[in-house]
Amino acid sequence: MPLDDRDLTFVFRGRSSDFQDAVVQGVITYRVTNPEAIAERVDFSLDMKSGAYLRTPLEQLADRFTQLAQQHVWAVVTATPLADLLRNGVEQLRGAIATGLAADKGLKAMGLEVVSVRVSTVQPDSEVEKALQTPTRERIQQQADEATFARRALAVEKERAIAENELQNRIELARRQSQLVDQEGQNARRQAEEQAAAAKIVAEGMAERARIEAAAQAEVIRAVDGERVAIEKDRVGAYAAVPREALVALAAREFAEKIGSIGHVNLGSDALSPFLADLAAAGVRKLDAG
Repeated sequence: MPLDDRDLTFVFRGRSSDFQDAVVQGVITYRVTNPEAIAERVDFSLDMKSGAYLRTPLEQLADRFTQLAQQHVWAVVTATPLADLLRNGVEQLRGAIATGLAADKGLKAMGLEVVSVRVSTVQPDSEVEKALQTPTRERIQQQADEATFARRALAVEKERAIAENELQNRIELARRQSQLVDQEGQNARRQAEEQAAAAKIVAEGMAERARIEAAAQAEVIRAVDGERVAIEKDRVGAYAAVPREALVALAAREFAEKIGSIGHVNLGSDALSPFLADLAAAGVRKLDAG
């Protein structure tokens, strides 16, 4: 008779309150606490030659534990919706099996004790499981899409901010260039005005100097012409006292001094007669004076 702990694996199938198939898997660990009592209920006789059990005592114990555990599992599964079983079924089923087996009087009478109960999984039908997973998958996918959209929107917003910043920089640069052009134009106009003012001052200076020089020259000319006129006036006054015949003689002499040579002269009677008369008169006066 084994007195060590024995593990019994179970797999139960049931239908939930919403008529969905569910599979419950777990392990029950038990042991024999009263060998005399179980020996009265279960035959543990051995074959003296082979040492094997003549009956199947361990299978009988396993069947008993399985049937009792299955009852407690079905009681919970049939009263609970599938979604609740998947959410809280493991702890709920483990508690129901452990409590039910611990309270079973038949097991105590046989000298058996439940050491532990473990429920590993509560699993629905594969198609139902996919259907149940779909909303979660869709929700997760939707969250992933929203995160992708948010990331794209953030990227677009950043790109827009960058583009707007670049546009503002270009506008600011254009404004500064416009200010630079205006300033350069003002500087050029100011320089031109200053150059024009300087040229005007130079021109006015030159004009004033020319005017002064012209006035001085005019004054000199007036002084020279005045002297020349005075001299000429005195000379004419001196000639006024000279007889006409003498003036003619002087003019003839001066004419003769200035002319080079005369080939021939044609004098008419009208021109020669007065001239000879004047010449003769001049000669007579000269003789008288001598």
